[in-house]
Amino acid sequence: MATGPEGRAAPTLRDVARVAGVSFKTVSNVLNDHPQVRESTRAKVLAAVDSVGYRPNLAARNLRLGRSGVIGLAVPELSQAFFAQLADEVIRVAAEQDLVVLVEQTGGLRERELEALRNPRLSLTDGLLLAPLGLTHDDVLPDPAGRPLVVLGEPLFPGPVDHVTMQHEAAARAATEHLLGLGRRRVMLLGAHATERTGVAALRYAGYREALEAAGLPVDDDLVVPVETWDRSNGAEAMARVLGSGVQMDAVFAMNDDLALGALRSLQERGVTVPGDVALMGFDDVADGRYTYPSLTTVEPGRHDIARAAVTMLTERIADGASGALAPRVTAPEFRLVVRESTGG
Repeated sequence: MATGPEGRAAPTLRDVARVAGVSFKTVSNVLNDHPQVRESTRAKVLAAVDSVGYRPNLAARNLRLGRSGVIGLAVPELSQAFFAQLADEVIRVAAEQDLVVLVEQTGGLRERELEALRNPRLSLTDGLLLAPLGLTHDDVLPDPAGRPLVVLGEPLFPGPVDHVTMQHEAAARAATEHLLGLGRRRVMLLGAHATERTGVAALRYAGYREALEAAGLPVDDDLVVPVETWDRSNGAEAMARVLGSGVQMDAVFAMNDDLALGALRSLQERGVTVPGDVALMGFDDVADGRYTYPSLTTVEPGRHDIARAAVTMLTERIADGASGALAPRVTAPEFRLVVRESTGG
C-alpha cells in the first residue's frame, strides 16, 4: 500500500469517491477527462480530490494510455534569449498539464533539424515542438516516426502540420511606423538576409518597406544592413561598421533584441546618444532589454500565447492519435509594441 510523507496511507480514488458521494467509475471518468460528465459532478469530484489530497499516479496513467508524458522541444540555440525564454514558457505551460519537456538544440542547421525528427532520445516523447531555421518545403514533414508535430515560427510548411507563427510583417511595419511617428526619416534596418524570400528576415523586411512606402519614403539600400546570425556580437560589429562608413541614420530597427543590444553598445562607445541622436527599436522583448540604459523599445510578439497555443495544439494532436480527425491549424498570436527609453518612451 502506498503511504504519504508521514507514513499514513496515501488517499485513493475510493477515498475521493466516498467524499464526493459518487461512484469509483465517476471519479475515474472525471480524472480522465471523459466528455460525458456533468460539470456539477466534475466540480464536486475535483473539490473532493483537493479535500483528501489525492495525487494521481501519472506513470500508471501514461502507461495505460500508451504515452510517456514527455514532449520534445527543438530550438536553434538556447544562448539566444528569445529561444531561452520561449523554452521557459513552454515548460511552464506543459507543467500545467503534468507534462515534462525534453529540450534539444539544432543550431538552426537543416541536417540537425532533420535529425531532431529522428533523434532516438526525442523518439521517446509523445510529440515534438520544432522551431526550424534550415528546413525547406522539400523536407519530410510531418515527423516520419509518426509522432505529432507542431512547427514554431517560419517558414510555413504545406501538408498536415500544425503551425504557430508570429505576425512578423505586421509587427515590423508597426515598429517602423513608431520610429517614423517620432519624426525620424532615415531608419536603418539591422539584420537583413539578402537572399531570403520567405523566412523571418524577409517578412520583417517587407513590413519595414511597407511602412517607408506608406510614408512616401524610398528604401535606401545603404540603410538595409545584412547580418547573417542575429546575436549581440554581430549586432555590435555591424553597427560599428556602418558608423565607420559615414552612413547617416536617425533611427535603427533591429530585427531582434540581441542585435539591438549589440548595436546599443557600439552607438554608446562612439558617443552617439540614444534616443537623442538615434532612436533604437528591437524585436522579441527579451528580459535584458528592460534593464539596459536606456531601456529598449521592442515588439512583444505574444511569446506566452505562442507557447500556450503550441502546447495545446500538440496535446490535442496527441489525443487525436491515429484518427487524423483534426485538420491542420495555423495561428499567429497578437503582438504589441513595448515603448521604453530607447525611443523616448
